[in-house]
Amino acid sequence: MSFTARWFLGFGIFLIFCGVAGYLSNPVGAKTALISGGTFGGLSAIWGLLMMKGFAWAKVAAWVSTLLLVAAFSWRSIAGWMAYAAGEPKLFAASLITLMLAASLVSLAVLARRKT
Repeated sequence: MSFTARWFLGFGIFLIFCGVAGYLSNPVGAKTALISGGTFGGLSAIWGLLMMKGFAWAKVAAWVSTLLLVAAFSWRSIAGWMAYAAGEPKLFAASLITLMLAASLVSLAVLARRKT
């Protein structure tokens, strides 16, 4: 079992937990956190499982979905920190999205550095 495959399985689970945490922090306004965390977390975990089974295309899929996550989390973290700076109570959301961005960037590094 490759490190990259295990990483993506764990990364997917992490994203799911982050989605649940985001939702629980604001059940009325953060339904998209649950949906996006669950969707992309599920996809990332599936990419990890498929990599474990030897499907080489799963690594390409992991690249594409993780690049999309980096773009989305960059935008959302900037928006979150700007809202917090403007006085809105967005500290938890901005911090959580920034953590998800950091994990996505590390995931790209894992993909770039690992042959398997």
